[in-house]
Amino acid sequence: MKKVIYENFGNPAEVLKVVEEPAPTLEAGQCRVEVLRSPINPSDLIQIAGEYGVKPQLPAVAGNEGIGRVVEGDGLPAGTLVLLPAGQGTWVTEVVAPASHLIPLPDGDVDQLSMLLVNPATAYLMLQDFVDLKEGDWVIQSAANSGVGGYLVQLCKARGINLVNVVRRESAIAGLKELGAEHVLVDGPDLAARVKQATGAKMKLALDAVAGETFGRLGDTLERGGTLVNYGAMSMRPVQMVAGALIFRDIKVRGFWLVNFFERASKEERMKVYGELTQMVLKGALYAPVDRHFGLDEINEAAAYTWAGGRTGKVIVAPNGV
Repeated sequence: MKKVIYENFGNPAEVLKVVEEPAPTLEAGQCRVEVLRSPINPSDLIQIAGEYGVKPQLPAVAGNEGIGRVVEGDGLPAGTLVLLPAGQGTWVTEVVAPASHLIPLPDGDVDQLSMLLVNPATAYLMLQDFVDLKEGDWVIQSAANSGVGGYLVQLCKARGINLVNVVRRESAIAGLKELGAEHVLVDGPDLAARVKQATGAKMKLALDAVAGETFGRLGDTLERGGTLVNYGAMSMRPVQMVAGALIFRDIKVRGFWLVNFFERASKEERMKVYGELTQMVLKGALYAPVDRHFGLDEINEAAAYTWAGGRTGKVIVAPNGV
């Protein structure tokens, strides 16, 4: 089998390498899974760079989500399409894992289903867990052209929630409009004024993946007692907010990390979330554009391409070919 590893933290385009080793032997209760697709998320690259909240023990196998098909084993029939375990190390040609850790899926678009674990669930849970949102409420998000951002556009539309989308470049607007976004604004010092002008509304919930000054600007759009959730730092800068927003407007600041959901949620709760998301993906109600596929042997090019930004969709690793 082949797998992508890194022995040191650093630039993913430089520290990642492909190695070959004998395929693992199956034990009782385990399945061998041929990996079909594994997306490259910004969090994957940040982790490889050593800047993520948790650092894996080195050497580490790269990749944190993906989809595959059972080849053989105990507990699931051969041919079953499965969601791979979170954090398994998925940039590999095959995975051996307990059948109980694999989530069976109906057959469908393997590209779309391979992205199910992280971004759609993050979007779904942030809309659900912090504020009791009703139809017609207003939400604002930064990094709207990101993977999570695209899913938020679609989930809000399905629930009748109004969404303001903030991006960092003009060229990102067209893609969001194609997804169905109505309000798309480029970030800037006068963001709150432009949001008010465009909507005439105060936001109930703000979702931020940029940090830095953007964090505070989103906070300025919130109603009194509104909630601001940070789930990323794409600017690579600390969050910034004037104290008055917290003191006089009672803004609530929260953080979100999907790993915390996995640690606290019961199996039934996890299955409910992923069951709903799977059905939406199969019906075409949740979709993420795909920019390019790369093989394992092209992983350095794939990492550099993803890290550079300016893409039109997700970059996906296809370990056994497209």
